[in-house]
Amino acid sequence: MRGRIIASLVALGLATLISLPFSQHILKALKYPAGDAIGKLAFFSPEEAFMIYMKVAFTAGLMISCPVIAYQIWAFISPAVSDDLKKNASYFIVFVSAAFASGCLFAYFILLPSALRFLLSLGNADLVAVISAMKYISFVTTIIIICGAIFEMPVLSYLLTRLGIVNAAEMRKRMGYAIVIIAAISAVITPTGDAFNMMLLALPMVILYEFSIWVSWTAGLLKKKKGIYG
Repeated sequence: MRGRIIASLVALGLATLISLPFSQHILKALKYPAGDAIGKLAFFSPEEAFMIYMKVAFTAGLMISCPVIAYQIWAFISPAVSDDLKKNASYFIVFVSAAFASGCLFAYFILLPSALRFLLSLGNADLVAVISAMKYISFVTTIIIICGAIFEMPVLSYLLTRLGIVNAAEMRKRMGYAIVIIAAISAVITPTGDAFNMMLLALPMVILYEFSIWVSWTAGLLKKKKGIYG
């Protein structure tokens, strides 16, 4: 495991260094969800601008290195899976990367614009928005990464089903508990706390859970078929 972690960290570090020269352009892209509500971002200490660009580069590096990290995860768990499942390593890497990218795009284009529009609209004559660049970037990148991780739910469902840890029937039976947990997670993650933005995050999570049940059902059929004919 130590070797896999080191390889993942090396990939993440290299991707971060590659992204660093483009961090100014990435920073401009991260301001897009706020629309015209934010002009220039402010920094309040001599080293803060550098730390902001490093944080931006790190986030970009995490996205770029996602396939390598997915491969290292697969390489670590592969001794515990069947031989037929080992043949699907390339599919695992593709689906993990695609799911993470989908979650990031959902946060960037749908969740963040709505949340930021709501939060910034709370200002009035007595409240003038002077946005800290570090806090804004931390806010945006955290939401993006969390949504990317949440969208891994179907991939995790498939893998756990093939390993015999979960099955579709159990997931369907616990649907009610899952909805309560999803609502709690949405309340914690959603930055605004209002019902609309909570639903904006909770609804895709419920759909993902339902999709994960069908993924688990399909994985169960494949496992059973392999057991009969394998």
